Amino acid sequence: MTSRIPHTLTRNPHLTLTAAALTLTATLTQTQPTYNTPSGDIHLTAVKHSIIQLIETNAEQRDDGTSLVGTFVRLAWHASGTYSQADHTGGSQGGRMRFDPEASFGANAGLHVARAALESIKAQHPGISYADLYCLSGVAAIEHAGGPAIEFELGREDAVSGESSPPDGRLPDADKGSSKGTIEHVREVFYRMGFGDREIVALLGAHALGRCHTDRSGYWGPWTFAENTMSNEYFRLLVEERWSPKTMHNGKPWTGPDQFEDSTGKLMMLPSDIALIRDPSFRKYVEMYAKDEDLFFKDFAQAFSKLLSLGVPLSTAAGKPWYQFW
Repeated sequence: MTSRIPHTLTRNPHLTLTAAALTLTATLTQTQPTYNTPSGDIHLTAVKHSIIQLIETNAEQRDDGTSLVGTFVRLAWHASGTYSQADHTGGSQGGRMRFDPEASFGANAGLHVARAALESIKAQHPGISYADLYCLSGVAAIEHAGGPAIEFELGREDAVSGESSPPDGRLPDADKGSSKGTIEHVREVFYRMGFGDREIVALLGAHALGRCHTDRSGYWGPWTFAENTMSNEYFRLLVEERWSPKTMHNGKPWTGPDQFEDSTGKLMMLPSDIALIRDPSFRKYVEMYAKDEDLFFKDFAQAFSKLLSLGVPLSTAAGKPWYQFW
């Protein structure tokens, strides 16, 4: 991964610059976006603990079986998934979803709930940047849900405005009107960020968590019966269940976007989920993960760490991104 370090960047003491990065800094123009670096010590474990406490408290208040777990994972994903390796724009550096235009992207509908909830964590730990906090919320949520430990480093800085936000349309859509079009779209989005087919399938396994909401995406329902538990159940259901187009909802004709449901009508899959079992290359990984949760966790942990690092300056160990340390 190539590093782009803004000329006007004030460095965070927790991320040491390499000699190569210093050379790159000197060559960049004055047109790069300006970032703010939070001050004070940041204790990663303490921040994660506070996020987990927030998840638990919020779940108790809801008392309906839902939680912030899936929403925090989506926040981390969408804060990072705008990256383009072609021009090194987008990614998790900057925490730009606090501002328009990213805050108003259609793909980010409903994420104001997660950002607002994290304000209490920011108040408890003012030393952490919003960019780090948004990503860390996803890491904490996955680990709290029983998923794998995610390699994570601090060091993202906050942009002072949304002027450096990437264009809208970089996040994946659930449907492109046909199976072929949807498959091509999924690959286009993830290839742009530097992911291969195996990583794509592993990352989409995060759909084991959370649910869709009609007032946000227009879709409805959870992918699994244990939406607050990270597992390989999403893959098992994809290959073992019979999925048919949804036509009814609560006794009335379904008027939302095209989606699929299981035999009970209680679980859902998006067209982009079904695309994974219709494409031979994707399907072989779906079947692999359906049989081996440990392998899924291993691949997911590495791919998710890579996702969260996109657009972030290189760490110190031989100039390698931290997701390549192991």
